[in-house]
Amino acid sequence: MTGIGNAKQRLGTLAAAGLAAACLSMAEPAHAFLVRPALFAAVGAATKAPSGWQRFCAENAGDCRPGADQARDVVLTPELLQQLYEINKYVNDRVIWTSDDALYGKAERWTLPLDRGDCEDIVLLKRKMLAKAGWPQGSLLITTVEEPGPAKGRHAVLTVRSDRGEMILDNQTPEILFWYETKYRYLSRQSAADPNVWVSFGSEQPKPPALPLDR
Repeated sequence: MTGIGNAKQRLGTLAAAGLAAACLSMAEPAHAFLVRPALFAAVGAATKAPSGWQRFCAENAGDCRPGADQARDVVLTPELLQQLYEINKYVNDRVIWTSDDALYGKAERWTLPLDRGDCEDIVLLKRKMLAKAGWPQGSLLITTVEEPGPAKGRHAVLTVRSDRGEMILDNQTPEILFWYETKYRYLSRQSAADPNVWVSFGSEQPKPPALPLDR
């Protein structure tokens, strides 16, 4: 009986240790975001909104009106960060990237996707789901970027503003990164005050401070 009791105790200890490790692992991403200094990208003058956004708004006016809480910054918590990861993963897994030309026979069409769509469609769905979950519209900014490399293709991501800075939700990676951690050159994005006003990015961007090395 003693041997069985000791075995059960050891199993219980291992299970508790495993649960603690799992909780610690889940907490690591939140800790990494919450301890960093807040840093916001520098934006410049107003610029023309993408034609795809203009046509989308002509068909979906309700998704393009400024919200009552438009400019409110989100206080980022571990729970809200977890929600970002869950919605980002859900949409990335659900929507298979498919070009507008293959879907609609035209080069540029922004729409809320079902199970297929391109990067703008995926961003629109993430924006819609986060707004429905309670995130203020002014914290969810559709952003156009230029990818590196010889092709220098255009791409769209979702910038999420919070009191801890601006994070990027991207269909090309499951990671959520701060804006300065991505590989992109930023071109334009929606204004936090009005989704129909688009602004360009400044030529000079702030640099993140060097983080101390772990000892």
